Amino acid sequence: SSGINAEYGGDSWELNGAKAWITNGYESEAAIVFATTDKTKKHKGISAFIVPKPTEGLSLGKKEDKLGIKGSSTCVISFDNCDIDKENLLGEPGQGFKIAMKTLDAGRIGVAGQALGIAQASLECAVAYSNQRFAFDQPISKMQTIQNKLADMECRIWSARLMNWHAAKLKDEGHAFSKEAAMAKLTASETATYCAHQAIQVLGGMGYVNDMPAERHYRDARITEIYEGTSEIQRLVIAGNLLKEMSV
Repeated sequence: SSGINAEYGGDSWELNGAKAWITNGYESEAAIVFATTDKTKKHKGISAFIVPKPTEGLSLGKKEDKLGIKGSSTCVISFDNCDIDKENLLGEPGQGFKIAMKTLDAGRIGVAGQALGIAQASLECAVAYSNQRFAFDQPISKMQTIQNKLADMECRIWSARLMNWHAAKLKDEGHAFSKEAAMAKLTASETATYCAHQAIQVLGGMGYVNDMPAERHYRDARITEIYEGTSEIQRLVIAGNLLKEMSV
């Protein structure tokens, strides 16, 4: 349910309430706010608003001290008798939930791209280190165990990349892509976590210190399995769509 309520007063909407875990809360110049405009209609009573920043009545909480993605702020956004012009209503009243779901599907393709970047960076870090690190008079990249890890990372990255390209192609062509976006996001995010983990294994002790980027990739990868819908939610979306497609 929405943690923000909006009441119409003739020429403007008055917003009250708060939402947590707002990504880029401090960096953004505006916010898309989903607020309840009619409690009797449940999810059909949610509307979307464009709220510029700064705006009187809008305030931001402290920046969360997160495990990763420290280049992006995360905070609570609060509204206290915040008046928004009626022209700032996005779409029609009651369309907020529909807009949110469409945004979420597209956002999952974006998070999959982010996760792929982390996975690729983890692989490149592991390859570079394994070529430079010598053991038994040869680079460790010559050792079968290391090669197996690098091969598995490359295969998973390309599988996730092709899946994400497919979801993006469906979106660009105007086709339904909810299932494919969930598949791409699930696969890419779990690939990021896997590759970041394996990179640290290749680097050994050097993967655990700030001198090398592997530990940052490990921390950054974790969020991709959480926001824009957790991995558990992605599996529900995929299975739900699959069962509908294969029903007789």
